[in-house]
Amino acid sequence: MKIPPVDLKFQHAEIADEVAAGWEQVLANTAFIGAPQIAEFEKAYSEYSGVAHTIGVGNGTDALELALRAVGVGHGDECIVPANSFIATAEAVARAGATPVFVDCDPDTYLIDTKAAVAAFTERTKAVLPVHLYGQMAPLEELKPVCDEQGIFLIEDAAQSQGAKRNGAISGSVGHAAGTSFYPGKNLGAYGDAGAVTTQDADLAQKVRLLSQHGSPAKYVHSTLGFNSRLDTLQAVVLHAKLKRLNAWNVMRQEVAAYYGELLAGVEGVRTPVTLDGNEHVWHLYVIRVAERDRVLKHLQDNGVGAQIHYPTPIHKTEAFATGGSFPNAEQTAGEILSLPMYQGLTRAQQERVVEVLAEAVR
Repeated sequence: MKIPPVDLKFQHAEIADEVAAGWEQVLANTAFIGAPQIAEFEKAYSEYSGVAHTIGVGNGTDALELALRAVGVGHGDECIVPANSFIATAEAVARAGATPVFVDCDPDTYLIDTKAAVAAFTERTKAVLPVHLYGQMAPLEELKPVCDEQGIFLIEDAAQSQGAKRNGAISGSVGHAAGTSFYPGKNLGAYGDAGAVTTQDADLAQKVRLLSQHGSPAKYVHSTLGFNSRLDTLQAVVLHAKLKRLNAWNVMRQEVAAYYGELLAGVEGVRTPVTLDGNEHVWHLYVIRVAERDRVLKHLQDNGVGAQIHYPTPIHKTEAFATGGSFPNAEQTAGEILSLPMYQGLTRAQQERVVEVLAEAVR
């Protein structure tokens, strides 16, 4: 039994007919950019996310950069980012011209250490980018009041958390803006690259849309230097079809996570994920911790279990962002974390096999 880390066939089977019909209409009209289907998806995603505005863009990294640029982040500014995230969080800051300032993570949830983030604020701090990691939201209530008091922008990295909630508030709706990714493997994934910025602020939304379309409010009118980062019509059709099913699919992920928890309860040497009180976790990833992680990973993969590592190197240790800083929680967890297969459609028999092989490896 070979068990992949991610399997999107279940999702595609559910939406194949709807996508085929939608794409047929797009192809018939040859309306690949700026068609009504994009605005329809943006409206639907705004309603789902409890925000006033959604702007579809080319990918999640662009979404973060555009949000940062729209709030005025640029050269000479600093932005606080967690050391344990995908590199795109820091990359977006650097691309906007600012300096990423890394902080450590909570040792149990791996979410940003909010006390460390606040302690890192300086007169140059323009924004903080908490990451809603692995499918659960960071404790934004510990950051937003301080940000508001000090005039610092709170930009959510919501790339892994479509549908997640904290104390009733949904991912992407709390900060001044949020960037999300619709990369195919996300809880809400396109059939290629795509992303979006969400915000409650009409002026900010207008700036993001302007920047994402060559700084052009009208054809051949360019009021500012912008980019070419747009959500295309074919991807909007896919995303709209999937959005209708996202809540049900997230429940399926929650059921998979719950069964993993039952199976792993008696397995010594495996540290299971911790969900922060107040969070509704949507389980983009199911991340455990083990000693001798690389040996355990090899055993799993040699026996047909598609486990992975998210992420093997903290950002401050990458060649691109080598800072010389020390963030012990991020550094320790990077050597121990292991992502088990997680997706809707994963069967109980498959999960039982995953845990059987894992238990062999940690004995």
